[in-house]
Amino acid sequence: MTLDGAPVDAQLRKGVVEFAILALLSREPMYGWQLSHELIDSGGFIGSIGTLYPVLSRLRSKGWVSTYDEPSEAGPARRYYRLTPAGTESLAEFTAQWQLFSTALTSLLEKGPRP
Repeated sequence: MTLDGAPVDAQLRKGVVEFAILALLSREPMYGWQLSHELIDSGGFIGSIGTLYPVLSRLRSKGWVSTYDEPSEAGPARRYYRLTPAGTESLAEFTAQWQLFSTALTSLLEKGPRP
């Protein structure tokens, strides 16, 4: 099924990927490769690591995420991403709205079509 020419599941993922990233970062700071694998394994929120970095850049521009570098034993320093206070607030607002939205939509879907 498509919506405006794109699969519905792709549209849904695109709409919530920023908040999926914020949710992961609310647990702990993560570096890009780690984030990409969590997002892919958690339901295909991104298709590849290459699609992650533009989203992270937007989150930094919004002030929701900050970065720091840590030395790595396996090679060059890793850039870690962490939630800022503004990111924590945005995630809390989204969570509250998502719960209301999800409950309302579930109610409509459970009623099914009219006879």
